[in-house]
Amino acid sequence: MKSSHLEKFEVVISDSSFEDDKVEKEVLKQIDAKVKFFQCRSEEEIATVAREADALLNDHLPLSGKTLSSLNKVRIIVRCAIGYDNIDLEKATEKRIIVCNVPDYCINEVADHTLSLILALARKIPWINAATKAGEWNWRRFAPMYRLEGKTAGIIGFGRIGREVAKRLKAFGLRVIAFDPYLPREVFESIGAVQVGLEELLSEADIISVHCPLTRETYHLIDREKFRLMKKTAIFVNVARGAIVDEKALYQALKKKQIQAAGLDVFETEPLEKDNPLLELDNIVLTPHIAWYSEEAEIAVRKSAAEEVVRFFSGVKPKNVVNPQVLKYYPELKEA
Repeated sequence: MKSSHLEKFEVVISDSSFEDDKVEKEVLKQIDAKVKFFQCRSEEEIATVAREADALLNDHLPLSGKTLSSLNKVRIIVRCAIGYDNIDLEKATEKRIIVCNVPDYCINEVADHTLSLILALARKIPWINAATKAGEWNWRRFAPMYRLEGKTAGIIGFGRIGREVAKRLKAFGLRVIAFDPYLPREVFESIGAVQVGLEELLSEADIISVHCPLTRETYHLIDREKFRLMKKTAIFVNVARGAIVDEKALYQALKKKQIQAAGLDVFETEPLEKDNPLLELDNIVLTPHIAWYSEEAEIAVRKSAAEEVVRFFSGVKPKNVVNPQVLKYYPELKEA
């Protein structure tokens, strides 16, 4: 797709959180790409290092319209993750840039992490562990606890991860209800879940787990009014995106004991700021956006992202295009 076969495609890995680019280079050698590896810490850095790139592998930093406008040659951006809310999709489409994500590399890891948080909170493991190490031996201090079997779990967002969480919860004997306005009833029924409205879910569920994407519609979806609908014994978990939850409202709900406990792997601002008031609470478990991680998932996301670039520059339509309307500008791309 270059004007000269002597020119190499330049692929920029802009803001990698990994130590090297060995995995990506191994894949990209199929198209003899010139790979440039960076660990940028700002959009401005990305704009500088990727200005003349043909393709961009983006990890976590935002790609605003301003940054995208500064990229002279980029034709494909791959977000090395499931979510792509950090990319100005409208501007990318305007510039005829194909944007891809990697939607399936860590489904089991995130589902497992969700269950880990739920079990840790329900059985109060972090607090029992701390007390036991401090020399305490008093089970009554941690009462009450409740049996999970027979309780109701509510899942907000019933995509790949939400469905895997549902399967795991059902194995523990929980009744599963779920909210997702974009899916037909058959999807819920295939897992043995009951489709309900959001307010019904929030008021009925003993455990509430968030798995929807961050969009204009879901920004602060769970706010002060939503927390007021929840049971005082409710356990709330978010491993999706931080801004889906109004953190100030969550803080108040936990501080006032409007809900029992919460487990978070994502936050409105990441890394978590040292003065975040959630750190003061004793009824919350926090993890550093690590639900996605396993050695296998790390390799998978890096390979899959690079493979999308290889497909594109080999004249094949990428697998996971999130702005498919842009494909009309690339009629030469063949189906895989």
